[in-house]
Amino acid sequence: MNVGDTYTHERTFTHEDVLQFAELTGDDQSRHTDSDEEGRLLVQGLLTGSLLTKIGGDHEVLSRRIDLHFSKPVYTGQPLTCRWTTDHLDDRGEHTYLEASVVVERPGERAPEVVLEATVEGYI
Repeated sequence: MNVGDTYTHERTFTHEDVLQFAELTGDDQSRHTDSDEEGRLLVQGLLTGSLLTKIGGDHEVLSRRIDLHFSKPVYTGQPLTCRWTTDHLDDRGEHTYLEASVVVERPGERAPEVVLEATVEGYI
């Protein structure tokens, strides 16, 4: 991993994903368990945020801090792309300190829509 490296992960959450997350976490508000008029479920924010953990896990990042900013709701059936950019690395001997910025987008009518932005601090 180098400063400026970008990694992506794509995923579309299903009803089953949302219901399993609701059962596991207890975040089972009706907005997550009852379909809307289009037959979709609202995806929990932390489930959406979990997209960045796939990239961090692939690179053996031990997160120390994650700041999430949610800007739009996400529903089942919407394709998402999570883009992680490594902004800072600092060799601290046994570990390397890391800072990264993350953007999660879904396709929009004219351009991708940002649904989540995050910053990550941790160690490799």
